[in-house]
Amino acid sequence: MADQRIGIFSDMHGNAVAFDAVLAALRAEGIERFVCLGDVAATGPQPREVVQRLRDLHCPVVMGNTDDHVLTPPAPDSDDENTIRIREIDQWSAAQLSADERAFVASFAPTVTLPLADGGSLLGYHGSPHSYNDILLPTTPTEELDALLGGVTTTVLAGGHTHQQMLRRHHQALMVNPGSVGLPMDRVPPGPGTRNPAWAEFAVLTCGEGDLRIELRRVRFDVVALLAAARASGMPHAEWYASDWDIG
Repeated sequence: MADQRIGIFSDMHGNAVAFDAVLAALRAEGIERFVCLGDVAATGPQPREVVQRLRDLHCPVVMGNTDDHVLTPPAPDSDDENTIRIREIDQWSAAQLSADERAFVASFAPTVTLPLADGGSLLGYHGSPHSYNDILLPTTPTEELDALLGGVTTTVLAGGHTHQQMLRRHHQALMVNPGSVGLPMDRVPPGPGTRNPAWAEFAVLTCGEGDLRIELRRVRFDVVALLAAARASGMPHAEWYASDWDIG
C-alpha cells in the first residue's frame, strides 16, 4: 500500500504568489491531499486569488482569527499605528471578496479531523482546538498545553497562528505548526527586528505501514512579483507592506 501524504499549510494572508509556490512544490511530489489551518485572505494584496485557489482544492479548512475578521471586522480599539494599518488592510481585503467568496470563508470550521493510515488521526485548528486566538509555541510549558489540549486524543495536532514553524511531542501526540505561507515572520539580518523573508513555509505529513513522518519545509518565491501586485492592487499602505519584506 502506498504511503499517505498530506500537505499542511496555514496563514496565506492574501499572498497568492507564495501560495502558488507552495502548491507547485507539493504537486511536484504528487501530493494532492491538503489541509489548511486558516488565515486565508486578510492582510495581503491578493485576497480573491488566494480564496479562489483554495476553493479549487476542495480540502478541509479551519477558521482563523483573521478569517473571522473578514466576516466581522473588529472594533478600531487600538492606538498603535501598525495595528491600525493592518486593520485597514484587512478591511480592504474583506471588501474585495464577493458574497459567494465570503460565504466560502464562513464555511470554515473551528477544527477539522482527518483520518490517517493505521487508524490514527490529525486534528487541525488555528490557535488551539478551543480558540483561534490561543498561542502554542515550542517553549509553551507542558502544563499549559495540558490546559489548552486537555481531553484531546489524536495522533497529530496541527495548528497555525504563530507564523513560527514547530514540531514537538505532547504526550503521545506530535504537534506541528507549518509556519506561514504568506507572512513568514522571522529575524532577517542585519537588523534586530522581525521581517518577512523571501520564502513560504509549509509541512508534509507521510504515514503508512506503522511509519509517521512530518517534515517542515520552505520554498522561495518571487517577492518582487508580490510587491508589484501589492502596489497595483489598490491595497492601503502598500508601501508600508512592501517595506516589511526582505527581497533577498
